[in-house]
Amino acid sequence: MTDTTADTTASATDAADVAVQAGAVETGAVETGAAETGAESSAPKTASHDNEPSPKLRAFMNAGWADSERHDLGLADVGGWAAKRRDALSQAFPGERLVIPAGTYKVRSNDTDYVFRPHTDYVWLTGNQTSDAVLVLEPNGTTGHDPVLYFRPRADRSQGEEFWRDRMYGELWAGRRPSLTETAKEFGIETRHVDQLADALKGDVPTRVRRAEDQSIASLLSGAKTDDLKDNELAATLSELRLVKDAYELEQLRDAVAITHRGFSDVLAEMDQVRKYGERWIEGTFWRRARAEGNDVGYTSIAAAGPHATTLHWIENDGTVDDGTLMLLDMGVENRQLYTADITRTLPVNGEFTPRQRDLYQLVLDAQNAGIAALTPGAAFRAGHEAAMEVIVHGLDAMELLPVPAAEALDPESRLYQRYTLHGVSHMLGLDVHDCASARNETYRQGTVQPGYVLTVEPGLYFQSDDLTVPEDLRGIGIRIEDDILITETGPESLSKAMPRTIEEIQTWMAP
Repeated sequence: MTDTTADTTASATDAADVAVQAGAVETGAVETGAAETGAESSAPKTASHDNEPSPKLRAFMNAGWADSERHDLGLADVGGWAAKRRDALSQAFPGERLVIPAGTYKVRSNDTDYVFRPHTDYVWLTGNQTSDAVLVLEPNGTTGHDPVLYFRPRADRSQGEEFWRDRMYGELWAGRRPSLTETAKEFGIETRHVDQLADALKGDVPTRVRRAEDQSIASLLSGAKTDDLKDNELAATLSELRLVKDAYELEQLRDAVAITHRGFSDVLAEMDQVRKYGERWIEGTFWRRARAEGNDVGYTSIAAAGPHATTLHWIENDGTVDDGTLMLLDMGVENRQLYTADITRTLPVNGEFTPRQRDLYQLVLDAQNAGIAALTPGAAFRAGHEAAMEVIVHGLDAMELLPVPAAEALDPESRLYQRYTLHGVSHMLGLDVHDCASARNETYRQGTVQPGYVLTVEPGLYFQSDDLTVPEDLRGIGIRIEDDILITETGPESLSKAMPRTIEEIQTWMAP
């Protein structure tokens, strides 16, 4: 099968013509098995306990359905932004074919899958969230590229069994998938059936493929001729292009932060249930808000009460929540466009800090304020960390909690204070909670912050339950404060500034 046949291609610039063409034979390649991957995709994905249908049932299922094509779609807001992002990527790799897959489903257990979430780079370049899709930027002979989105559209109900028998892609099993034409209209990009991908990737064009370790795309790329399916330079370039957020992305991040704020408030409004059911209630309550207003949580929520707060990534969330202790809640909502917030608040279970808790909390808050203030345009990425640690160390020294003087603890050859702080203070934030992770060190961690960067500032103090180097009354206390910071031309702006953060604000927030 060629890669230019009109009957399985939808052009973003001629949607009216392809509406007729694509609507008639969108799944023709699947049923005939004509493409290289057609034979693999023609048989519906069923389970061993499914019944074999009779010929009469097959005929009955393929008739009597109304037209379900959506004719009301126009270009989504993200479409124009995604086109600009593709242009920027195109300029970095003239003359090379670029392949960016969305990924496919991952097995959770036996024949059940995790909920699908597309790869971040794919979302950034398309705005689309469909599974089993691949964006191809084909060099066009000049200095640019022609983008084509290959994916598996919904099956034609007039033929075949996919729509009513296939457990993974069937509309009656897994929900409605968009058509080629609908997707072309919504995202402003030419679309083709994924069965055409193998043919499209043939030839001697230098090809780079963006692959994530946890997403198998072998079946989608069966015709690709590449030296390395995990192209580090492409991955690094994409991460670096995503460092500066555009206006659309900042709008989405503000939305995610606002929903997250409401999720925290939901938890505090149900403290009677939290005390009864423990950390599980916190996790479930926050998740309900995330699903109601967003797509999901951006990462597994950390609902760590008492000594669990000293485990940085405590995600078991199965402990008790007891009066007199602190609860460290590190949670973020992923909004409908898949941008996530990442916010931590450490809160006294009974609504008021003890004097000792107040002292430690204030020290972490002072450190965070110093870290935020240090992140001005052009400052080193690590400037926030260094400023926060300076405050932490001198505070610990004043409390006589260090085994050596502050100056010695801060010495790069020592850093003994890290026993109690453990982690860095900042990471980038966006479509991923640890965003732009493939960017080169000299650009990201060893680079400088620029207007448009969004990053966290999250110092913490952690005194383990069995740490004999600290007084007994401090053991089992963990405190972290985290906010999402936008670097602007005039300095840092906290996107989460509306969330209570000072001792007084928190106690008022928690008051019955």
